[in-house]
Amino acid sequence: MNPYHQLVSDFARLVQEGKKLQLGGFPPAPRPALAADAPKALFFSPHPDDECIVGGIAVRLMREARMNLMNVAVTQGSKKERQLERFKELQKACEYIGFGLIPTAPNGLERITPKARQQDPAHWAACVSVILNILKQHQPRVVLCPHDQDWNGTHIGTHYLVMDALKQMPASFECFLIETEFWGQMTDPNLMVEISAQDLGDMITATTFHVGEVQRNPYHLLLPAWMLDNVRRGSELVGGQGGAAPDFTFAALYRLRKWANGGVQKLFDGGKQISKNTNIGELFK
Repeated sequence: MNPYHQLVSDFARLVQEGKKLQLGGFPPAPRPALAADAPKALFFSPHPDDECIVGGIAVRLMREARMNLMNVAVTQGSKKERQLERFKELQKACEYIGFGLIPTAPNGLERITPKARQQDPAHWAACVSVILNILKQHQPRVVLCPHDQDWNGTHIGTHYLVMDALKQMPASFECFLIETEFWGQMTDPNLMVEISAQDLGDMITATTFHVGEVQRNPYHLLLPAWMLDNVRRGSELVGGQGGAAPDFTFAALYRLRKWANGGVQKLFDGGKQISKNTNIGELFK
């Protein structure tokens, strides 16, 4: 048999077998002991489950840089009948992976979209105020949010929500800004982060706690394929056109810059590729 036919058959078989696996209900993954004054990283997630799907760098910040990683539940989805249940699923997912959890409102914020930003300034200002208060309270060293072309309206809305709040922070406030991608790919990521098999396995497991979502669409099973493809894309988008691919199996792509002097600042020229053997905390000193 052609060995590549066998390779593809094995991929297909594993996905089908994965559909029979347990959803949620796993004991918490091992987590590091954090100092009481550990620097905080705030992960502004548009929906419950985004913290697991695009959070590879967040897991590494917690486990390697010993940051206090806190997921901010910007919304709890648009289906009102599912909002309470989605938050309960989110609590279990965060408990498994080791993230703290910050709610924004009893059922999450509503209408976090570019359209609402343009057409309902009073509503938007109230939502920005919620995010601003969270930033002021926690004074994060790192802020994570979607990039501004992430296709989904709530993802794009969350980007602008966070950026509008950052603009209202005191001029002396500084943090690292990490932009994530999921629905829409960035054309100019500058950071490729290798994700170990252990970390990816934990991310997939955490995603399974979002039972209602993965029963609808078992996207947790496709995370390895996405991470494989990120290595292909990142090798040239981050490493430079025609550059040699690093010996990564799984990776996630991000845009890393700094917020300082009331705006976004370039942190470094070119792109960086961070292997699983490098402590990712070195980037955030």
